[in-house]
Amino acid sequence: MAELDVAPAFTTRRDEAMGFFQKMVSKGLGWARKYSLFTYPFATACCGMEYMSVASSRYDIARFGAEFPRFSPRQADLLMVVGTINMKQAPILKRVYEQMTEPKWVVSFGVCASSGGFYDNYAVLQGIDRILPVDVYIPGCPPRPEQVLDGLMLLQDKIASQRHYVGNKQPIQERPGYRDLAK
Repeated sequence: MAELDVAPAFTTRRDEAMGFFQKMVSKGLGWARKYSLFTYPFATACCGMEYMSVASSRYDIARFGAEFPRFSPRQADLLMVVGTINMKQAPILKRVYEQMTEPKWVVSFGVCASSGGFYDNYAVLQGIDRILPVDVYIPGCPPRPEQVLDGLMLLQDKIASQRHYVGNKQPIQERPGYRDLAK
């Protein structure tokens, strides 16, 4: 007999302790946030053309609730880092992320934003995950619009499955993996 068979089972998990009404409200908020993404495109390189093609009528990112790009971080909740990020741009990108509204999500668009691409030198940031927590990575140089839509659907599934709170029940905590580049 294994140790797990002998141990008593306690229902101390948050999911089991959550009430029916609270679960339904959380699912409703998840559905609403899933289809109301306000993007802030931080486009710096050739991937910007592919981002523009995703917004065109053929692929139509508006079907997924991410129609209007917001060019003010205070009005956006999805940061799409599109292209190469230099070390001089990293503090600016970090400030844009800090000014965004909560809850906020980050998508790394293309191989240059994800890993530095073929720029293996001191001037290029080797992946934005060194300064920001990334939710979805979209591979490719540049990624096809279908890949971008798949990444957006992955992010929507992640948003819908999160626990959502009404009011100030849950304090906003700093996300793991957030590193300070300003030093």
